Amino acid sequence: MRLARIATPAGPRHAVADGADWAVVEDVFARPLVPTGERHPQDGARLLAPVEPRVVLGMAHNTGPADRELPPQAFMKSARTVVGPGDAIRLDPRRGEVKVEGELAVVVRRQCRNLAPEEVPDAVLGWTVGNDVTAVDQVALDEKMTQSKNGDGFTPLGPWVETELDPRDVAIEVRVGDEVAAAGSTSGLARDVVELLVYLTAHLDLGPGDVVLTGAPGTGATVVPGDRAAITLAGIGTLTNPVVRAAL
Repeated sequence: MRLARIATPAGPRHAVADGADWAVVEDVFARPLVPTGERHPQDGARLLAPVEPRVVLGMAHNTGPADRELPPQAFMKSARTVVGPGDAIRLDPRRGEVKVEGELAVVVRRQCRNLAPEEVPDAVLGWTVGNDVTAVDQVALDEKMTQSKNGDGFTPLGPWVETELDPRDVAIEVRVGDEVAAAGSTSGLARDVVELLVYLTAHLDLGPGDVVLTGAPGTGATVVPGDRAAITLAGIGTLTNPVVRAAL
């Protein structure tokens, strides 16, 4: 099932794909979904970031098998960095080199704390494409990653949420302009989604719409103003964002 957040004349609406339309639902986190009767054609619809998280977490030490030798570690990203398909990633030239990172993003469905492994599937709404934009020259200057992870538009999400996906081996392709700049698979991550959510919820509450960026398995690429970053995850779709110079 494909879930989106769309712009309408009456404001943003959560909706489910139904034939050629987006069918608006009362509560995208409810089970079952209850349609309101409001419908909008998919063709021409403006897609927004599929959720509005209160908490956005990214995973460090989760790029490849060698990271199993390091403890799991998460960093916070401001929810204000979240943008949707087609929205700009804004680069401040004073921050140095910037990379886009294609990642599988987990969208949380319900309030959860201290999840057991068998409880993880019920806590997940679905999966979307995440772009964990990073000012890489800032990483060495700030171990908490505040400086490197929180530029304007540094967390594109979209284009929608897929509820039916096996997260264990999802192919990821990163294009900059017309060129394939990086590729990988979630099978290359050091830790899987179940392990990540068990670890994270042992330390903090997660709730409906919160997002976890699971890690970049070799799927990063440098961008500069004027570029266009397009990240494709098999089974979900493509998230495309222009890269522009930030107004100083």
